[in-house]
Amino acid sequence: MKKIITTKDAPKAIGPYSQAIEFNGMLFVSGQIPINPDSGNIEEESIASQTKRVLHNLEHILQEAGFTLQDVVKTTCFLQDMNDFQSFNEVYDQFFNSGSPARSAIEVSALPRGALIKIEAIAAK
Repeated sequence: MKKIITTKDAPKAIGPYSQAIEFNGMLFVSGQIPINPDSGNIEEESIASQTKRVLHNLEHILQEAGFTLQDVVKTTCFLQDMNDFQSFNEVYDQFFNSGSPARSAIEVSALPRGALIKIEAIAAK
C-alpha cells in the first residue's frame, strides 16, 4: 500500500504532487528545489548554497519517512547550467560522502521559480 509522506520541515508541494510516496520499502521523493520551508522563497543565490538547501530539504523528507541519505539509491539532478557542475558536485559529495547513490545529472533550460538546481531521489531499505 502506498503512503503519502509530508513534512513541514521541507517546502510544501507547489503543484499537484506529494513530497514523497513510500511504497513497498521504497521511498520516491519528488524533485526538490531550494525553497526555504519557513519563508516559502528561494533565498540562496549561488549553486552551492542552493544545492545545500535542496539536500537539506531532501534530508527532512527522508527523515519523516524513517529513511536517511544513506538509504538513497538513485538521484536525478537537474541543473539550469552545466557550468555549475563542479560546484554542485563539491556540495553533493559532502552529503553523500560514504557511498554515493547512482545518479543522473541533466542540464535543463529552466526550473520552477528560477531555481538553479532540482533533485529527485529514490531510497530503499
